[in-house]
Amino acid sequence: MSAVRLLLLSLLCALFVSLCHGACSEVDSDTEAVAGKGFKLGCISCKMRPEVEASATVDWYFKAKGEADYAHIYNYNEEGPHIVDERFEDRVDWNGSKRSQDIQDASIYVFNVTFNDSGTYRCFFHRLLTYEFYEYQTVVSKLVHLKVVAKATRGTASIVSEVMMYVSIIGLQAWLYIEMVYCFRKISAAGEEAIRESAKAKEGMQNI
Repeated sequence: MSAVRLLLLSLLCALFVSLCHGACSEVDSDTEAVAGKGFKLGCISCKMRPEVEASATVDWYFKAKGEADYAHIYNYNEEGPHIVDERFEDRVDWNGSKRSQDIQDASIYVFNVTFNDSGTYRCFFHRLLTYEFYEYQTVVSKLVHLKVVAKATRGTASIVSEVMMYVSIIGLQAWLYIEMVYCFRKISAAGEEAIRESAKAKEGMQNI
């Protein structure tokens, strides 16, 4: 019985460790950029089940203010980044997940923002989830309505939102750490109990 409990606790702790390393929080992108400055277009899509293996590619589209259709401007896949629209040539850099095909952060960074960059941006995650006996394809999209201004007018609400984002992430990490420590202590206690029971069993056998 002790061995079974020890195994279950080990698996539980392994799950908490994986969650701690793969913690993901979906945060909306800022929506106001300053002309002549750089700007990060945020796009995050967290997996519902972090333990499932996955790979993803990303596409960004842009609809300028006053236009009716979206234009494909950027693609990121296993081969790397590709700027599709010449309007963004040499002005866009990948700012998302690195060294992993399991992309959950598809943010990009736009250099030297102009007023012509105002409009609606849409990013698409094409994610392939790999289970033991099958694969499942999902598509997730996010919208960013960008306004380019001559001078920053960042409001209090934006600042509070960013502060709360970092507080929630730190709180999540702290909770996971506490749970992980608790798990390891339970494993240690269960291990000691198993050793005592084993010693008692051996002692009993010797007395027979």
